[in-house]
Amino acid sequence: MWNMTSMENTPLTIPNLITIARLIAVPVIVLLVLNGEVGWAFVGFVLAGLSDAVDGAIARHVPGQASELGRLLDPIADKALLVSLFIVLAVEAEVPVWLAILVVSRDMLIVGGVILSWVADRPVPIVPLMVSKANTAAQIVYVTLALSVAWLGWQLGWAVDITAIVVAVLTVVSAAAYLRGWLRDMQG
Repeated sequence: MWNMTSMENTPLTIPNLITIARLIAVPVIVLLVLNGEVGWAFVGFVLAGLSDAVDGAIARHVPGQASELGRLLDPIADKALLVSLFIVLAVEAEVPVWLAILVVSRDMLIVGGVILSWVADRPVPIVPLMVSKANTAAQIVYVTLALSVAWLGWQLGWAVDITAIVVAVLTVVSAAAYLRGWLRDMQG
C-alpha cells in the first residue's frame, strides 16, 4: 500500500517524467482527433505506446529509477489515453458508442470502488489482474485499428468487429473480477 509521505519523498525519476509527458500528451492527441488530424493522432498514440515501453524498461532495469509514484502514475496515464480515445472516437463515430460506454463504465467502477474503500477506511490493494492486462492489450489493438481506419480509410471491418467483441468480453470479465475482489476485501 502507499501513503502520501512515501510519495512526497519519491524522486522525480526519468520514467516518471516520461509518464507525466504521456499524461500531458492525452489532450493533445484528443484535440488532433477532433480537428481531423487523425494521422498525427495516430503518431501520438504510437509514440505514447513506445514511451510506455521505454519508461517501463528504464524502471525495471536501471537502479534507482523504479518508484511508488511511477507504479501509480503509469496505469493512470495508460487509462487516461485509452478512455479519452474511446470517448473521442465514439463522438467521431469511429467507435460504437456502446463499446465506449462499456470501457468507460468499467474504469469508473474500479476507480469508484477504490475511492469508496478509502472513504470507508478499508483501502483495497491496487493490483492489476491478468485479465485486466489482456483487456488493456485488446483496447490498444482496437484503438490502433480504429485510428488506422479513420486515418487511412482501410477496410478492416471484420478485424475491427472481432476486436470490438474481444474488448467487450474482456471488459465485462475484468469488471466482474475486480468487483468480486473488491467485495471480498470490503467484507474481510
